[in-house]
Amino acid sequence: MHIINYLTTIAFGAGAIQSLGTALEELKVTRPLLISDHGVKAAGLLDVTGAEILQTTPAYLEVQTNPTEAAVKEALEVYRREGCDGIVAFGGGSPIDLAKGVALLATHPGELEQYAAIYGGIPRITSAVAPLIAIPTTAGTGSEVGRAALITLEDGRKLGFISQYLIPRRTICDPELTLGLPPFLTAATGLDALTHCIETYLSPRYNPPAEAIAMDGFERLWESLPKAYADGSNLEARTDVMMGALQGGLTFQKGLGAVHALSHALGGLSALKLHHGTLNAILMPPVLRANASDPTAAKKIKRLERIAGLSNVSLADAFDSLNRQLGVPTTLSELGVTRDLFPWICERALADHSHPTNPRDLTQQDYVEILESVM
Repeated sequence: MHIINYLTTIAFGAGAIQSLGTALEELKVTRPLLISDHGVKAAGLLDVTGAEILQTTPAYLEVQTNPTEAAVKEALEVYRREGCDGIVAFGGGSPIDLAKGVALLATHPGELEQYAAIYGGIPRITSAVAPLIAIPTTAGTGSEVGRAALITLEDGRKLGFISQYLIPRRTICDPELTLGLPPFLTAATGLDALTHCIETYLSPRYNPPAEAIAMDGFERLWESLPKAYADGSNLEARTDVMMGALQGGLTFQKGLGAVHALSHALGGLSALKLHHGTLNAILMPPVLRANASDPTAAKKIKRLERIAGLSNVSLADAFDSLNRQLGVPTTLSELGVTRDLFPWICERALADHSHPTNPRDLTQQDYVEILESVM
């Protein structure tokens, strides 16, 4: 038996931000906490038509590149002090994941760690999670429809918190909010979304609906991400990229793989402040090569190559070329990663919740070889 769920309501399209007031009314949220960051505010996105209500609500804007347990506690203090009854997450994956942590602890007792998936926390998360509305301003993480939040604890461990109850109750995807996204962030977040579609499609879990969604998202992103990167004002391309990112998030139900096991571990190197999408872009080609030895994965990779119109080049090599076309770093050393960190990274990758759903059961030595290939 296979349980397959797609669990939230999504307002999608240009101008969708104007549905925020209705979403708050439907969820009976009268005093939301806004969780965003200073970059979103400086870009004027909180001033667009439809978001006016957020100008007068309590706010927490101190969100870092990778959300932390300390930030969850700070935002939770604001939530409780201001008597909030729901949350609006407005921004990229970091504000949305942080908001999920706050929505969880606002209604569940104890420390955050006990709710981590690898510590048996999934059944401890109940439907009491505070109402959350997610409004992505990047097209990449899929967190706006995902059931997981990735949060770095105070000791540096980056853990996954997973539950159907962490999926935002409402999601508002307005591609117009991404028109001003700089080329580098367009690339890094878009490649994150592309990685989601590939990894969930290759996951060995049985979920044909998710695989169909992943393939469609892959096709949209492969075709439209270079267009959005080249011309950020191309609304049609931005719309396709945002839909591809949304589809990548919908397929999280199927599980991810070794790319994310490694990028989650690398993201725990808080001193380096590594961008999740950039890490995924660097790691995707060598992981594809490693997984190609699995017969089922190899067959699926061939199908993706046909969708992408590749005939004389592998998907791994084409992904390498796409990284270069979009100007993202191609080695970990460029980001400050050093070989002495490999044992720490591999230990955490093997313990990560994405490791078991990789097509191949990779060993620590396999992970070392993957890392070495992109140093």
